Amino acid sequence: MALSLPVSPQESEKKDANCMGTKQSQTTSIASEDPLQDLRLASQEVLHKAQRSGRSRCLQCGGSRMFYCYTCYVPVENVPTEQIPFVQLPLKIDIIKHPNETDGKSTAVHAKLLAPSSVSIYTYPCIPEYEGKDHEVVLVFPGPQSISIKDVSFHLQKRMESKGRSKADDLDMPPFKLKRTQVEGDSGLNESLGRGPALKRVVFIDSTWSQTNQIVSDERLRELLQVELKTRKTCFWRHQKGKPDTFLSTIEAIYYFLVDYHTDMLKEKYKGQYDNLLFFYSFMYRLIKNAKGSGEKTKPKLIH
Repeated sequence: MALSLPVSPQESEKKDANCMGTKQSQTTSIASEDPLQDLRLASQEVLHKAQRSGRSRCLQCGGSRMFYCYTCYVPVENVPTEQIPFVQLPLKIDIIKHPNETDGKSTAVHAKLLAPSSVSIYTYPCIPEYEGKDHEVVLVFPGPQSISIKDVSFHLQKRMESKGRSKADDLDMPPFKLKRTQVEGDSGLNESLGRGPALKRVVFIDSTWSQTNQIVSDERLRELLQVELKTRKTCFWRHQKGKPDTFLSTIEAIYYFLVDYHTDMLKEKYKGQYDNLLFFYSFMYRLIKNAKGSGEKTKPKLIH
């Protein structure tokens, strides 16, 4: 029979600390393995069922697709629309898609599917008219002139003030008209100063990184304030080699921008309001990750 030796208090504390360290290490490992695990998502059972049953028909164009039609921006027949979450966004989203971007590989469609009333997708060179609206529209794109979301309000305010001064300095107008316009302009400016500039629309580019320059350098976008999400990291399964992990997929960029907007500009606590924007994305991420983990040689074909 083995004898149990007494354990000193110091040894007991050391053992407890080691156990605690092991648990924390395991928790960290799990979190790093699945960076999307804490999202507050609607039930994805409808996607599990669709994945098991295979491709289905688009009720609009008749095409055979998995989960949704990437040309009609609607769920397919075996994914009922009422079982897909609807996300209410605080801003309008414009997505400018490069004409050579493969529709079936784009995550921009997710935004249109989940927030249809707030999201518009345009194929370059078709771009909405932003002239005269650079005080209420920003472009999310990394670059030497890009700023962080925390600085957006300050820069938009400066642009608003500049517009107010330019109106007051217009000497070509008759005196009586100048006076009235100046008063109206000052009134609008004072109102803006009271509540801060209202960001109304955010523009995203949907393209491979090697093709983005053609769009971002377009004169119709050149005057927009550029914002970069410098602290966010991608977990996209098609991340391009040679690019930093802060270069996000389109749906990641939209989601993280809105989360930061909610906390840094609205100054409100984030409670998962926009998590369902990653409804499809998180499902596909885990599907591909599990396929890799099971030793499959090829990734599951999610769309094509």
